[in-house]
Amino acid sequence: MSVFTKWSFKNKAAIALVTILVLLLGCVSYFKLPMEFLPPADQPQITIIALGQGIDSNSMEEQVTTPIETAVSSVKGKKDYFSTTGDGFTQIDILFESKTNMKDAKQEVQEALAAVTLPKNVQKPSIIQLNTSMIPIADVSITFKDGLTKRNSEFAKKKIIPMYKDIKGVANVQAFGTESSYVSIKINNTLLAEKQLSLENIMAVLQDQNLSASVGEKTIDDKASNIKIIGKLNSLKDIKQLPIAPGVKLTDVAKVSIKKPNTTLTRVNGKDALILIMTKGSNANAVSTGKEIAEVSKKMNKQYSNVQSDVIMSTADMIEGSVNTMMKEVLLGALFATIVIVLFLRNLRSTFITIVSIPLSLAFTLFLLWMSGVSLNILTLGGVAVAVGRLVDDSIVVIENIFRKMQKEKFSVSLVIEATKEVGTAILASTLTTVAVFLPIGLVSGSLQDFLMPFALTITYSLLASLIVAVTVVPLMSSSLLKNSKLAVHKPAVRFSRLLTWTLNHKWVVYLLSLLLFAGSIGTYFAMPKGEIDKSTADFIQATLEYPNDTPLEKVKENTLRLEDYIHSQDEVEYEYTQLGNTEDAARLGGVNSPTLATFMIMLKDSKDTEKVLDRLEKQKKEYVGAELTVDTASFMSGSSSPVTIDVMGDDLTQIEKTATNVKEKIEGIKGIEKVTTNQDAKKMVYSFKVNAAEGSATQISQQLGVFLNRTPIGSATIGSQPITIMLEPLLNPKTKDELNNILVATPTGMEPLSKVAKLKQEEKPTNIIHKDGNSYVRITASVDPEQLSKVNEEITKTIFGKKDVKGMKIPSGVNVYIGGASAQQADDFSDLFITMLVSIGIVFLIMVVTFKTFRAPIAILCSLPLAAIGAILGLLISGITVDVTALLGALMLIGIVVTNAIVLLDRVKQNEKTMIIRDALVEAAATRMRPILMTAMATVCAMIPLLFKKAESTSLVSSSLAIVVIGGLTMATLLTLVVIPVIYETLHFRKATRQRKEKASEMN
Repeated sequence: MSVFTKWSFKNKAAIALVTILVLLLGCVSYFKLPMEFLPPADQPQITIIALGQGIDSNSMEEQVTTPIETAVSSVKGKKDYFSTTGDGFTQIDILFESKTNMKDAKQEVQEALAAVTLPKNVQKPSIIQLNTSMIPIADVSITFKDGLTKRNSEFAKKKIIPMYKDIKGVANVQAFGTESSYVSIKINNTLLAEKQLSLENIMAVLQDQNLSASVGEKTIDDKASNIKIIGKLNSLKDIKQLPIAPGVKLTDVAKVSIKKPNTTLTRVNGKDALILIMTKGSNANAVSTGKEIAEVSKKMNKQYSNVQSDVIMSTADMIEGSVNTMMKEVLLGALFATIVIVLFLRNLRSTFITIVSIPLSLAFTLFLLWMSGVSLNILTLGGVAVAVGRLVDDSIVVIENIFRKMQKEKFSVSLVIEATKEVGTAILASTLTTVAVFLPIGLVSGSLQDFLMPFALTITYSLLASLIVAVTVVPLMSSSLLKNSKLAVHKPAVRFSRLLTWTLNHKWVVYLLSLLLFAGSIGTYFAMPKGEIDKSTADFIQATLEYPNDTPLEKVKENTLRLEDYIHSQDEVEYEYTQLGNTEDAARLGGVNSPTLATFMIMLKDSKDTEKVLDRLEKQKKEYVGAELTVDTASFMSGSSSPVTIDVMGDDLTQIEKTATNVKEKIEGIKGIEKVTTNQDAKKMVYSFKVNAAEGSATQISQQLGVFLNRTPIGSATIGSQPITIMLEPLLNPKTKDELNNILVATPTGMEPLSKVAKLKQEEKPTNIIHKDGNSYVRITASVDPEQLSKVNEEITKTIFGKKDVKGMKIPSGVNVYIGGASAQQADDFSDLFITMLVSIGIVFLIMVVTFKTFRAPIAILCSLPLAAIGAILGLLISGITVDVTALLGALMLIGIVVTNAIVLLDRVKQNEKTMIIRDALVEAAATRMRPILMTAMATVCAMIPLLFKKAESTSLVSSSLAIVVIGGLTMATLLTLVVIPVIYETLHFRKATRQRKEKASEMN
């Protein structure tokens, strides 16, 4: 490293210019970097959603789910595929290997689905491949004073949506709640009978009208010409006037009108609304784009008196809040680190020289992030917050060594260069070991790797930048600013030297205490609960009102509107968004639910009122008999529940269901489980007609009943230049079994009651049917307190499978039970991070072997890691924080941070050994390097203090648990390193050290 120092002294002007350029480039990069909440990350999953109005779950399974599963079963790169089939919907989730190219995978899924033929009343399946770029930057509600009429919907499509699409930075605007109107034909059965007409007459007339067909090619007027037949319905009047029979028009036997589907609701603040969901371009700044969206909404409200546009959710506010919070923590961390340096050096010039490394390193880091195509997000900012204390470490070691040498020698440039050279190897090795910790990040799989990579790059860039600053800018500034500076006299640590000498003479005491502490901490770790990252930070209140699937939709809709009125009447509520039913818009965004589930998203004027509003909503539960009303806080990025799933699989469905029921009953009483449900819980009455083949055709009867009982598309028209579907309303609305049996159907012998040609079977069946890789199974879902995840998982495992003296459940032969969900994901994440830690330790060891050119010193240095574990676990124990992924990330960072102390110590020992015996070299090195070790450790610890009071935001890896681990581990390791590492080092050189001491004793005698 002395090469860089010497070069900087020869090129002072160049260093000054580069310093200014780096600061300027850092400022430019900050404003040029795209600002977003999360880094780009693909989810290795593709979801297929198909909607079929009025189709029961069993029919959806046979006619939709199974054909799609068969089609996608051969897609390359898939691991598993899961499906959920309910009344009127099918959702299939295909999971892929983490390294799969998801664009190619989506294309292959689309090609596979193109070959699948689905029933006519099933909409074209939506294929969704989720990634973080699809996270909306804003949700805007559009309401109209005269309601969401067809005219207003068209106005929104032609005028309003283009205004948002024109905003620089907006990549896509997707409208939600724009269900198309249709022409409703409600036949009057009495009038139809009076006119002696059949349903087939009406259907044939409507199906034959909208037509464009080529009928051939002929030579007309000596020219080859094509002949086409074109039929179009251009208005509602045209449809009403259609002749059904001589002298009979459609309007004579049916009511014809334009309607909107009435099984769904999309409303904001008590009005039917359009929800515009906006996503940004890959290089756009989310904050500036979000502010522009808000400005366009204000402009629109002034421009159109009939329109009310409200930004009900904007990630711009969240990002800006996160950036400001993180920057405040960075600045506070830098301030605390500065205070530590001032207290130790007691010299403002030395302090100024040291802290220069912070803005320079950060500016260089921002420039490198810009060049690397990494955005400024919550994870890169988290990396800065974590690294800020470490940025001054190399400079502290350099300036402290210059400071120490100045007390013994006359100040000169050569003194500065020599002082920097003395610690050059130590700071190079310590920085490289910290950086090396993040090299194996590629071993972490899936989205965790996508999230860790920008975090790791930020820390790597900032630490390498701080190293360059420490060996170039710091020596240069020292030669100028410290030339005539008066420095406080540094007294040698006499008492500490005596303590260290005593411990070196009583090694067994040190070993015994260290082993006891380490063994105790490891035992404590395994006993501690392991949890998920805390995602409880609330952005809004979410309420759900769910009725059993057999509840009439009219009743669900009525009570949904009643609850909506109550929520909207609360003074604290700013926006309230109601959603009921499954729509094509929701399917395109990957969301389907039970048709009897209503969701309410409630944004408050002031988040301080959250508990008050929650309490009021909780009291409303008794008002909705027969329904389940749940109320909780939620985040825009994630929910707050942590489900553990238990899948029961096998060949015999009866045995599977029986085993699942037993498992559910057994685990319901486990502490920490909030709620247990299965996909078998929700059941609905199914009336099945088994057709006698001698009496009629099952296909023909099925087609007739489909038309009698469901809304049926029978044609199309063009009204107001817009295509519109013509739908035949249900002819019958049976209320009892007798009415079902007495439905008249056409048979080869004439019109007969349904009971004469088919036998009715009545049974309750689950409304949700789930498959894994095409095979049916039962899933039990347990909602768990996130902090109790590992304990609950252990209890569930013990209850089902048993453990040593505890007997598990008796599981029938051929039935398998698998535990997954949040606990399995946690185990995978923990496993990945532990593997990363082991590889990191190996790389750190290799760097130290290269640095010290021996095995013994690196082995002694690695012994500081167990010391860090003691402090980290003690910190978690005292704070009461559960072990989660962020805590383990802190442990990963500790590998690089902790060994730096030992490297700085043993580097001095190796220098001393040239002129001293090992014992004296150890004592002198520990006394000399104690101050820089304490300074660097305290600077890092103090810089972490602001993070102690930070809760993990959604998907953020920087939180109090990470800070606790780093602070606890580094503090304990620093205190023990100065004592334990010398003991281990002398033990590793036992023969040589003993011989040297004997020789020295004999010389003295």
